[in-house]
Amino acid sequence: MLSTNLDGKRAVVTAGGSGLGLVIAETLSEAGANVYVCDIDPESIKTLPAHLSGTVVDVSDPEAVENWLIKIVADGVDILINNAGISGPTAAIEDIAVKDWQECLRTNLDAMFFCSRHVAAHMKEANTGVIVNLSSTAGFLGMPLRAPYVAAKFAIVGLTKTLAMELGPYGVRVNAIAPGSINGPRMDRVIAAHAEADDLNEEDVRQMYTRGVSMGRFQDPDEIADLILYLTSEHARSINGQLLSVDGHTETLYPRD
Repeated sequence: MLSTNLDGKRAVVTAGGSGLGLVIAETLSEAGANVYVCDIDPESIKTLPAHLSGTVVDVSDPEAVENWLIKIVADGVDILINNAGISGPTAAIEDIAVKDWQECLRTNLDAMFFCSRHVAAHMKEANTGVIVNLSSTAGFLGMPLRAPYVAAKFAIVGLTKTLAMELGPYGVRVNAIAPGSINGPRMDRVIAAHAEADDLNEEDVRQMYTRGVSMGRFQDPDEIADLILYLTSEHARSINGQLLSVDGHTETLYPRD
């Protein structure tokens, strides 16, 4: 029988105060893990369930990440879920401000480096550990008007495979997940920005995204969380260096009809 018991494991989830991150944190906690989350939004940390340990952290700030993680990793860390990310600007490349480009890469990519570097040594010493990086279908498909986001998500795949090579000999597994369009407020904002940029109706844009998926539907957050739970369990003990999609098979992120 399939068992995903995480009793006694210590897990860290970035951007775990709401949305997908909170669903991931709750899923790991329900499996028995002690879960530590951070979020940039103080209100989301205030309203966390009591069984989750939360801290306000801007993961794009390396000093803030160090101050947060140094106390956690001192007692060991078994799981790191690099979930934090932002949509970034929706605009033609010539209209993207440098600061917006840098903010998107700093939050989506640099933050994974900041967090991973702090847990890697401890996982290597323990000869065990799991890191899961959240990429996107944009991490293997291009998407007009989303250059910084796509660049970051592609880079996450390269970072994942490299860390899998570095840490694999120490029993540490590193994988990436590529969600498709996830039901929720974040996807609503992406659709609204796309509609504004292309002067389209939001519902028409939503249908465009839906038509680009073979299964013709968006995903729910628990579908991504369930795969993460599997990847952090012993059942996935030989899954390493992979990009795994949970997207209903995305054919295109930008249907032009």
